[in-house]
Amino acid sequence: MKIVSTNIGEKKELVYKNKTIYSGIFKYPVATPIFLDNEHVQGDAILDKKHHGGIHQAVYAYSLDHYSFWKKKYLSLDWQFGMFGENLTIADLDENKIHVGDTFKVGAAILEATLQRNPCYKLGLRFRDMRIVKQFWNTTMCGVYFKVVQKGRVKVGDRFLQLKSYPKNKTIAELYRLERLEKGIK
Repeated sequence: MKIVSTNIGEKKELVYKNKTIYSGIFKYPVATPIFLDNEHVQGDAILDKKHHGGIHQAVYAYSLDHYSFWKKKYLSLDWQFGMFGENLTIADLDENKIHVGDTFKVGAAILEATLQRNPCYKLGLRFRDMRIVKQFWNTTMCGVYFKVVQKGRVKVGDRFLQLKSYPKNKTIAELYRLERLEKGIK
């Protein structure tokens, strides 16, 4: 696994169902290294702290490999990295192979896989199409939340070196499927 893009977002005002809301889902690539802190990525707007940020959701990573699937469904979008609200776009990130607790050294940081990303209506706002939310739920291409075990800077080109593996723990994809079942999403 290797970082192909580092992405941050700013607070953005949106209108949803005739209400003004604010979101940080509109991430964009940055050319400089980013600092992964204990509960967030420095410089990145986190407005819904119940569902994003914090110890177990400090960094969100999404797979470069999933982009081609979505690009075919949403041809009219202006595609760039960060489209899914991810801080790190990573080549070869596979939710079916990463287990809860797996720990990686990347750049100056150490990250531990913790959770899956559950989509919400803000992903629909980002894509200008609410169908993406259900489509996202009906895949295992959810991305991975990481806990920051050791704070540090990361940059494009940094590789993930696995330090610990927990093959007996559930994979991120398994967690995601269980969450989908619990919510009754079909």
